[in-house]
Amino acid sequence: MIDTQTIDTQTSVLDRAWAISPQVSVRPERFGALLYHFGTRRLSFLKDRRLLDVVQRLADVPTARDACVLAGVEDRAMPNFEKALAQLVATDMLRERERAA
Repeated sequence: MIDTQTIDTQTSVLDRAWAISPQVSVRPERFGALLYHFGTRRLSFLKDRRLLDVVQRLADVPTARDACVLAGVEDRAMPNFEKALAQLVATDMLRERERAA
């Protein structure tokens, strides 16, 4: 599990490159999605379909902010998505990766 203290506080979660952890399974649902981490046996709920869209796009874009923009997240909603993504990072549902070109 990633300690939130180890996340670089100078760089927003939105401005970093992430991918779904290899030990995580994503199951889309009407309300959003269920994420299950096979290593920690933790279950997370995504209660917004746009957040599911963001999470599914992460591996294909340079930053989480880019994934949010492609998913149609408005500027005023970005802080909420940043908080949700930070929680997914803190619970090892998402892992940092090298930025795509």
